[in-house]
Amino acid sequence: MRAASLCNGIVGLLLSVCLVSAVQARTLDTAFGEVDVTGTPERVVTLYEGALDASLAAGITPLGAVTTRGGDNVAEYVEAHLGDERPAIMGVVREINTEAVLEQRPDLILAPVQLAEEQYQLLSRIAPTVVPPSQPLAPDNWKDEARLYGKALNREEAIDDAINAVEERAAALASDLEKAGVGGNAFVVRWMPGGPMVMSKNLFTAGLLADVGLTVEDAGLVGERGVHSDVLSLENLAQVDGDWLFLATLNEDGQEALESAKQSSAFTRLEVVQREQVVPVNGQLWTSANGPLAAQAILDDVEAALLP
Repeated sequence: MRAASLCNGIVGLLLSVCLVSAVQARTLDTAFGEVDVTGTPERVVTLYEGALDASLAAGITPLGAVTTRGGDNVAEYVEAHLGDERPAIMGVVREINTEAVLEQRPDLILAPVQLAEEQYQLLSRIAPTVVPPSQPLAPDNWKDEARLYGKALNREEAIDDAINAVEERAAALASDLEKAGVGGNAFVVRWMPGGPMVMSKNLFTAGLLADVGLTVEDAGLVGERGVHSDVLSLENLAQVDGDWLFLATLNEDGQEALESAKQSSAFTRLEVVQREQVVPVNGQLWTSANGPLAAQAILDDVEAALLP
């Protein structure tokens, strides 16, 4: 009887271990097929700004991250979500330092959609590497990406809560703007040293502006798959003369070029300029970042500018 009881106990223990493992093991559909992740990763490396955002929103500070576009560190808005622990820099999103990733000994790597297969093969030998499946360009893609990263991190509920908070905030802000009589169309323009580029109406930021009640346009200057237009001449600025103009610069060079352009009659004669409805914004946030934390930061900017 004792032997049978002991045997039953061992079998029960093994079954419970198997059940726990089954619950903790997750199979993710990624750009390079199914990837299995077990348990809650503790050593995470992010190779994409949206992955860094999602990781922080889920309550995990990655060991490594890439620099923001136009900068030499993470985006400024991220600083508010970092404590004493700071991610080591793994390069830029299109030029990842694989050796730096290896040094961090990660148990999970969160990568960008555009990761090359050759680099994926190298990284996946280091740790499970999650690359979101490619999708047609759309304003809400960031939600699917964040949820995939959240599943990989075993923090799905935290990501869902963060996305819901963005949606609720946007709806409340839309109501406040409507009551204040604030609306109309809007353009988002990134000002580079070479001149202005109109950002696509299918991007992350455009989706947030649409959620608060603005009609985002690109004057037909951006194709369906494009992220931004070609550089516009100052003489063609009239094409972005709408109700609101959000002007983004990535760094000091872009800011200097914008300040110079403001001295030109082509800029000052725009009706949106004369109505004082030009909103300067941080290009690292508005035209490069995405994720729940970036969304909240953009909504902060919108509220401050349109509901002073």
